[in-house]
Amino acid sequence: MIEPFPGLVGHVGGIESLVLDERRYFFGFDYSADLVVSPLIDDAAAMAAFAAAHMRQRTGEHDASYWAELVEAAVASSALTDADAHREFTSAALHEELPDPGGHLLYLLGAATGWADWFAASPEATAAAARLKLDTEDPAFLDECLAVLAGQGVDDSPDEWLVARFHLTETVRHLPGNWAELFAPLAAGLAEEE
Repeated sequence: MIEPFPGLVGHVGGIESLVLDERRYFFGFDYSADLVVSPLIDDAAAMAAFAAAHMRQRTGEHDASYWAELVEAAVASSALTDADAHREFTSAALHEELPDPGGHLLYLLGAATGWADWFAASPEATAAAARLKLDTEDPAFLDECLAVLAGQGVDDSPDEWLVARFHLTETVRHLPGNWAELFAPLAAGLAEEE
């Protein structure tokens, strides 16, 4: 049986999906809290069983057959993004490219980590963010850095690079369950750029 994340049992939510390396993964999502509430599960029946055991809808608990319909719907559409392309990722692209500013990937990673930040762990990243006058309480700070990096490159944007590299690496390091393993190529690619 697939174990839930600690403290995230009983959330009211729905089912979302993404494709990584041509394999579809399902996950539970609490829309009211913008929070991922399950591991990535690559089997539709297992996702429905997980949701029946650990998730709720506004109308209460439901059996696996009810959740199976929501799992099936998550293949065709998403309440989080209108474009299927935003739900498709490859390990190679995660490793080789920075995420798009304001992109769905950043949103998913933030939702999977509970929107935490780790700047207290890095005086260097904190100082770089201060030099850039970034509001690190607002998740858009990362979009700002990534937009500058996309336009100017790493060599011409050392503070933006320091902030983005630190935050993305720490985000992947703090991802729960198998999210960390599946999105590890992002952190590995960042480490190679140091």
